[in-house]
Amino acid sequence: MNRQFSKYQGLGNDFILIDDRHLQEPSLSPELAVQMCDRNFGIGADGVIFALAGQNGTDYTMRIYNSDGSEPQMCGNGIRCLAQFIARLEGNLVPGRSYNIHTLAGTMKPRLETDGQVTVDMGTPFLEAGEIPTGLGAHGEKVIARPLEVGGRSWLVTCVSMGNPHCITFVTDADEIDLATIGPLFEHHPVFPERTNTEFVEIVRPDYLKMRVWERGAGATLACGTGACATVVAGVLNQKCDRSCTVELPGGCLHIHWHEDGRLYMKGPAKEVFTGVYQYQYK
Repeated sequence: MNRQFSKYQGLGNDFILIDDRHLQEPSLSPELAVQMCDRNFGIGADGVIFALAGQNGTDYTMRIYNSDGSEPQMCGNGIRCLAQFIARLEGNLVPGRSYNIHTLAGTMKPRLETDGQVTVDMGTPFLEAGEIPTGLGAHGEKVIARPLEVGGRSWLVTCVSMGNPHCITFVTDADEIDLATIGPLFEHHPVFPERTNTEFVEIVRPDYLKMRVWERGAGATLACGTGACATVVAGVLNQKCDRSCTVELPGGCLHIHWHEDGRLYMKGPAKEVFTGVYQYQYK
């Protein structure tokens, strides 16, 4: 069977985009998404994103399968790519165009900018242990600078949910972190019942952070939009950074602003790489 697709990337965090605007559920299975994401035998991507029909008055719905077949609630880089993808499908790549996108983490609002980038209203972070979820605190407690033993070392971690769980730890040199070794140990630590994304963050200046990320279900990626948002929240809660920051990731920079009203805004690029037709058969 054949399936049309588009390939997009946001700071090197890359996705396969599927036009399912006439459907309520993804047309492809998680197992097929794994095949498509394979970088040797498939298209190659960190995940497959489906543009679905809107729900509850929204314009569209976003669903995503990670490269391991798991389904996250949201993806910050992915929703910027989805906004550009939808605009191309509509033939409406007009600066100022915005969308209300239903996700498993709530309604997100991306807006196309004049410089070709996309700004997303990411909503408000969840800070209580039970909302994240994590066993590092009681149900109504915030988890800020709590010690956690991982890989034979004690780390001070702060936990934030952007609709998906994040564990942030501040380090002296982000480049020295062995992500391939320590990342899975954080992801699968028993204090995170739904696993976790993990950000290792170096404070360069109060308005400039350097971050490396291990994403649950995808591993080491070049960028993570929800992770960048969670990182700024954690930095403010620990009195380490400003509410407006540039966050440098291996794939480039995002600008994050945590407004005084509690909402987070993320601005960054999203670009089409190529389109094609994928020939597949279910194994």
